[in-house]
Amino acid sequence: MRVFLETERLVLRQFTDADVDDLFALYDDPEVMRYLNGGEPADRAEIEKLDLPAFLGYYERFPGYGFWAAIEKASGDFLGWFHFRPLKGHHTDDPELGYRLNRSSWGKGYATEGSLALLEKGFTELGVQRIWAATMAVNLGSRRVMEKIGMRYVRTFHEHFDHPIPGTEEGEVEYAITLDEWRSAPKPHSED
Repeated sequence: MRVFLETERLVLRQFTDADVDDLFALYDDPEVMRYLNGGEPADRAEIEKLDLPAFLGYYERFPGYGFWAAIEKASGDFLGWFHFRPLKGHHTDDPELGYRLNRSSWGKGYATEGSLALLEKGFTELGVQRIWAATMAVNLGSRRVMEKIGMRYVRTFHEHFDHPIPGTEEGEVEYAITLDEWRSAPKPHSED
């Protein structure tokens, strides 16, 4: 197991081919996927042939970045994942932060805890200058995590979707935090 990061309650490790079942269970939960695809059922073949290989490819292309399986230390349970990655058109010093956690871990501070650890790693070890995150404007839970970790609202924007889901009309929101903002801000706590 290649551990990327540890927090008080979490281990963030690299994905392996053995994580297909856990990813499928995560993606097959309509509530987890509500703001991503409207809660449509997951396609296991797509996870095996597209999603997981894309996750694994990040580790080689962008050392220090990628998708990280979130494992609860106490139980060893798979809770979901975090991503910390440069998107096409962005530099490695301007990565996107994201998370997708199973319902049983919601409201326990895991998203905040893992995100805070990734901010710290990015700013102190990876030379990051700015970290940003985006979600649907109506996804208040995700927005709350972004605010708790010190990110500020940047903008609302609208994207075209072939199959819009409820809430799409409200747009997407971007939040961000710069290195200088992170250095000068009081450090928040991970409890939700």
